[in-house]
Amino acid sequence: MGNANNKPQQNPSSNQALEDEESSSEPFTCEICIEPVTLPNKKFINSNRCVHPFCTECMIKYIQVKLEDNLSAIKCPSLTCDHFLDPLSCHEKIGQQLFDKWCDVLCESALLGMDRVYCPNRDCSALVVNECGGNLSKCVCPNCKKLFCFRCKVGWHAGYRCEESGELRDHNDIAFGVLSERKQWMRCPTCRHCVELVKGCAIVRCR
Repeated sequence: MGNANNKPQQNPSSNQALEDEESSSEPFTCEICIEPVTLPNKKFINSNRCVHPFCTECMIKYIQVKLEDNLSAIKCPSLTCDHFLDPLSCHEKIGQQLFDKWCDVLCESALLGMDRVYCPNRDCSALVVNECGGNLSKCVCPNCKKLFCFRCKVGWHAGYRCEESGELRDHNDIAFGVLSERKQWMRCPTCRHCVELVKGCAIVRCR
């Protein structure tokens, strides 16, 4: 037979949620704008990490400034607090556009130690990462599917070296480079004329 005096145990997480809801509805003074806030649910809550009184409007501006400086790990603005803001818990408060910007900055900061470039196509400019390592040259943008040179960060200069790619003048030069690459023509390292191997050995003496 059960004890009638025993009370059902409550979930600690639900208790914490109730406490947060009650504290967010209480009047407070924002430590950034030093303005009294009396409207309910205007207090910014840092995912139960810290409980410093900041209004949502000030925190949105604070996060915007940090993201403009490409800072992904954003600390609580309180001078005596070492806790960081949680992007997922801030999502509902800061809106989708600012949250997407935060995610982009987080991704870029995670790739700081990796070899990466932006697609030179003006209509794309997607971030491309050299995940395989090594000395990458010819590359296909995963976003716009266009070829470009990973080394010199321009459109793919078929048949030309990186130091020669800036000398391309017209479509004929580009077309000839594509043809020489497809035919596997080799260039003399001195005069840079193309040579096609028709027959015989691979040793060629430039004229």
